[in-house]
Amino acid sequence: MLKKLFIVCSLVLAVSACSSGKKKSGATGADAGISSEDLSFDPRGSDSEAIQGLETVNFGYDQATLSAAAKQALQQNAEWLKENSNANMQLEGHCDIRGSIEYNLALGERRARAVKSYLEGLGVSGDRLSVISYGKERLLDEGDSEAAHARNRRVNFVPIAR
Repeated sequence: MLKKLFIVCSLVLAVSACSSGKKKSGATGADAGISSEDLSFDPRGSDSEAIQGLETVNFGYDQATLSAAAKQALQQNAEWLKENSNANMQLEGHCDIRGSIEYNLALGERRARAVKSYLEGLGVSGDRLSVISYGKERLLDEGDSEAAHARNRRVNFVPIAR
């Protein structure tokens, strides 16, 4: 009896595993607005320097305020976002290697939120922008020089599907 129960359970699991891999033909609910087309952007976003019109924004040491150069870059990025109204962006806040993990995660989030707020002020819908902080976990430059630190203090733009 126990052997038969084991066989039946195994068959049920096998059948359910096979059927769960099938895609549903009609999207409903939250999936209805997601495009089936692949994004043609580098997953590193503006850090890759491959998305013409989108620039990574850099910050001063221990700062989350936008410099004049950052504001100028964001004006260009806002124009790109307005021209590409179907593109949604993840604003990724990053820091250099100095400071604790917790502090840098908070600082990266403040940086990304500052960028989002500025873009909203330029007429970009906040619904198209999401914020995430990686702190010091995703360095562009592994060096320990001031130039390396400066490259790592940034918010970059990564196109995402919604």
